[in-house]
Amino acid sequence: MTHPLEGIAPLPHLGVIRAQGEDAASFLHNQLTQDFLLLKPGQARLAAFCSAKGRMQASFIGLTLAPHDTALVVSRDLLAPTLKRLSMFVLRAKVKLTDASEAFVLRGLAGQAATAGDPALSPWAHAEQAGAHQVGLYPADGQARALWLAPTGTPEPTGPALDAAVWQWGEVRSGVATLSAPVLEAFVPQMLNYESVGGVNFKKGCYPGQEVVARSQFRGTLKRRATLAHSAAPLQAGQEIFHSDDLSQPCGLVAQAAPAPGGGFEAIVSLQTSAMDGGTLFVGAADGLALTLLPLPYPLLADI
Repeated sequence: MTHPLEGIAPLPHLGVIRAQGEDAASFLHNQLTQDFLLLKPGQARLAAFCSAKGRMQASFIGLTLAPHDTALVVSRDLLAPTLKRLSMFVLRAKVKLTDASEAFVLRGLAGQAATAGDPALSPWAHAEQAGAHQVGLYPADGQARALWLAPTGTPEPTGPALDAAVWQWGEVRSGVATLSAPVLEAFVPQMLNYESVGGVNFKKGCYPGQEVVARSQFRGTLKRRATLAHSAAPLQAGQEIFHSDDLSQPCGLVAQAAPAPGGGFEAIVSLQTSAMDGGTLFVGAADGLALTLLPLPYPLLADI
């Protein structure tokens, strides 16, 4: 039986911010949670843009297109406000930030479509061929996945069509959340496990919110983590989650969700760690439908 995550999907929910100029890498390095100064050929980055309070305002997959030319793949519903916020920090830096979504085509590759170009493409590895860029993503249910980005008009990869909704279910199953508008400023990066999936560099210099992010990591103040969940009820980003031990206040949020091919909905949820230890979880309201937790598909890093 063919795995539902097999083929090539359109990605209309994503867009591209382009950073061009001799200071592009240093500018991004100073604004985001990952290291862009040491971004080598063959590498991409998962990164977050945070407020001064360490709350995520956007997440990106960043890759170098050419010297002094970087693409940031971001949720389309956050692109315009993120571009505006980032532009406020440009000041005298020699960098130009633009919405380049119409200049590029984005596709999601799953299964054999992802391994055809490079069978060994690991998460956040970057391969370029004939002007097209491919970035390895975290697998979902054992299926290899990759992000394909190329200038509009470039010949596209060939393979069976994959529905965009099924691709988004795969995104959920990978356990690596893409921030979207309903959860703007809801999470410190570690609340989405970003330190465990290559989204935070604790050795780099300052960036907005860096002090809060570092303190959460090293002083043991982090009390929320992300995991996967399933429900018969429709799930969507921003929904509150309640625990049977205390129905008066939410214990977590849905970070990203999609309908599951086998029925129901699945989500990446960020929960108080105490809420993962038993009891019943309800989604949307204290009397909502039950939420069942699923295993996280990767280990959390205990030591950075």
